[in-house]
Amino acid sequence: MGHRSDGRNRKRIFIRNILIAVTILGSNSALPAYGRHQTSQIVQTRDEYFLVDCGESVQEQMNHFKIRKSRINHIFISHLHGDHYFGLIGLLNTYALNKRLTELNVYSPPGLEEVVRLQMKLANGTFTYPIHFHEIREGGILLEDEKIKVTAFETKHRIACFGFLFTEKKVPYRLNIEQVKKYNIPKEFYSHLHYGEDYITESGQKISNHLLTTKTNPPKSYAYCADTVYFEEICACIQGADLIYHESTYLQDLEDRAHARYHSTTIDAANIARKANVKRLLLGHFSSMYENLEPFKKEAQTIFENSDLAIEGATFIA
Repeated sequence: MGHRSDGRNRKRIFIRNILIAVTILGSNSALPAYGRHQTSQIVQTRDEYFLVDCGESVQEQMNHFKIRKSRINHIFISHLHGDHYFGLIGLLNTYALNKRLTELNVYSPPGLEEVVRLQMKLANGTFTYPIHFHEIREGGILLEDEKIKVTAFETKHRIACFGFLFTEKKVPYRLNIEQVKKYNIPKEFYSHLHYGEDYITESGQKISNHLLTTKTNPPKSYAYCADTVYFEEICACIQGADLIYHESTYLQDLEDRAHARYHSTTIDAANIARKANVKRLLLGHFSSMYENLEPFKKEAQTIFENSDLAIEGATFIA
């Protein structure tokens, strides 16, 4: 089961040997209301921060929750509705004012680069850092290295819109250093041990891998299911994820309104979580018509018990 913390415990949690953590910066839909802001969140692995969507209050929220903007090198924008990216030009300009030099990668459906470069041109602004825009036209791998893979998948909204799956990459076996030294295993063979190979000595003796390693825990995964009407096709993309965020703009009594606007209800989100066999569900993208959010959680739990609210400032660990 995942862990949740408010912002006050953020430092204590992040210095642990965590896998994937998600901090909510904004959880409302188009309009800010009742102290809630437009959609934005930070996904953190052991080594990196990733910004997912960029509502207009993102910088204020990052300052409030002590998120170091300089640690963000990859920004993922799900779609080009304003509540998901209107904070981006301000953030990019802040980086320039602060003389950022590190390159920045921005992933989004087509059109965002044109908007950003026009804004900078009209303001006579310049980037002090290399910025690379990556257009998302279909689902697939956006980013992959030895530690993390980020995959885009299509949702069903009024315009092109994508969700993002963050999957930890790890070796299946961890070295038992005491045993490795005991059997004088050469360092150049360590990488083979990580993947379960036995070691054969020069005399032909086999030293079994299980004597030299311990099995690691399965890799963790987090899925950000962006704006969408109920769309079962995404279940195949997020199957078995440890933690997912799924929009739930309305309670179930406004199902017709939700679907007419290509949004989801609490029950829609809970059914997706159940059908995808995920471990935990976060509800968000709340309509500004609601002040009290507890009914969202209660309603979703009738279908999927391990449901929670994406409260701003809270950190959830996959």
